[in-house]
Amino acid sequence: TREERSRVNHFHEEEGIIGLVKSMTKDSETVQDAPVSVSGKSDGIEVECAFQYTTEFHENVTGFCNSIYTTEGGTHLTGFKTALTTLINTYARELGILKEKDANFTGADVRNGLVAVVSVRHPDPRFEGQTKTKLDNPDAAKAVSSVISEQLQMYFDRHLEELKAVIGCAEKSAKIRKAEKNKNKYADKAEVFF
Repeated sequence: TREERSRVNHFHEEEGIIGLVKSMTKDSETVQDAPVSVSGKSDGIEVECAFQYTTEFHENVTGFCNSIYTTEGGTHLTGFKTALTTLINTYARELGILKEKDANFTGADVRNGLVAVVSVRHPDPRFEGQTKTKLDNPDAAKAVSSVISEQLQMYFDRHLEELKAVIGCAEKSAKIRKAEKNKNKYADKAEVFF
């Protein structure tokens, strides 16, 4: 019957997105003891983020807007990724991990091993595409970037060892990326001789 087909499932996680991150990392070796959680509001947009680094070599960044899972991501995730990459590079330079001659870590370097959930409450969300699974509000990127930059800076200023562990993940990723690049470069040169 029609009534049976329109059944709605409700999911509730006591710890909110922190609990979601914990469940996403439960089978992984984590770099941090517990997920980091930050939240704030910018230009009328509420932002909440939780993340934890693992020793795995991939990223898993998940987004929600007004409790809608944005499977294709969107501007809120762009704002998060940009703010996190900028912040980690700034700290890496301040701590002397990246020297003046060194290139910045790439976004992929910073996000390798990252499991994150970014959730926004937007008063007027716009979704892209036919399936409406990608947030398309430019102000969401700005709001997320602002909140993440401010709140994570305050967090990492109080948790230096955790910051160093996160930078260590980016450093390891950059070394592997550079080694792969050099291996491929030398393999290409070897083919010229044969």
